[in-house]
Amino acid sequence: MKHTLWQFFLSIILLCASFSDVLAQTAEHVEDAPGLTLVELNCENLFDCDDDPLHNDNEWLPEAVRRWTPRRYWQKLNNIGQEIIACGQQTDGSWVLPDLVALSEVENDSVLVALSRRSLLRRAGYEYVMTHSADERGIDVALLFSPFSFRLLRHYALRVIPPEGRHATRDVLYAAGELTTGDTLHVFVVHAPSRYQGERASRPFRLRVADRVCQSIDSIRHHDADARILVAGDFNAYATDHSLQYYEHHGLVNVARNAQGTHGARGTYRYQGEWGSLDQILASTSLAAGLDSCVIFDAPFLMEKDEKYGGVQPRRNYRGMRYNRGYSDHLPLVARFRLTPNS
Repeated sequence: MKHTLWQFFLSIILLCASFSDVLAQTAEHVEDAPGLTLVELNCENLFDCDDDPLHNDNEWLPEAVRRWTPRRYWQKLNNIGQEIIACGQQTDGSWVLPDLVALSEVENDSVLVALSRRSLLRRAGYEYVMTHSADERGIDVALLFSPFSFRLLRHYALRVIPPEGRHATRDVLYAAGELTTGDTLHVFVVHAPSRYQGERASRPFRLRVADRVCQSIDSIRHHDADARILVAGDFNAYATDHSLQYYEHHGLVNVARNAQGTHGARGTYRYQGEWGSLDQILASTSLAAGLDSCVIFDAPFLMEKDEKYGGVQPRRNYRGMRYNRGYSDHLPLVARFRLTPNS
């Protein structure tokens, strides 16, 4: 056991050393980085190890059935950090990290502080904002942002009233920031209600979320018809579903509609051998016009063999109740935009 612990801590030290120079260079060159990069990622149950008496997080405690220990928690944090770092790009000889990272399934401020200040990301300079919603499990959404490329102006949560007989869902996070062009970018981070009771039965709840977001978008456009807007997250809906069509009918473009991976992923999520994309990134037409690319990031270290159905699948943190030392059951979306000042 002592030997295993030593190997674990040694691997973390080596990972930190390998990324430290990259992160230091990023802050120096971020102003030279072209455009804007947004990553969307469902972290899959990024819980800390402490009991929250106000929420049902009992599954994610050291003495619980999953044995969610501090060691496993920190492995998960560094895995997510590694994943975000890898979503960057080489620019003028330097590795430039994403400007914005829209996260879902994160538990609380403690997790975001650990991720942004103590994990492999600790030298990246990310700041964050997040929601504190009434979700019964206590999971929320958050936005990591680089203050070098997104100067936060304001942020708040949008509460969605559930239909009668349904539990509360996650709040939607809204954040506005000033870009390097001097323009304002409006960002919404969404984690819509799940489909576990069936798509048709849960559809009205997801449409409520879409309506709440679009009301805010209409308000923004009332003051700025050409506003730059991004809506990203786990919509628990495919591109052709009613809730996604609702956003598109409000003038947003789903830039992730045709996103593909380069190492076998044909969606951001795989269930019973079938690929699908429940994660989406939608942009206003003014922003979508400058889209360089939107891809599913399926680097080999995020993938594993699907022993049952063949092919590959995301390397998730648990297989059932068996710890898998993985990353997430969702793969990240990476969208890159060219930015030119609005006239």
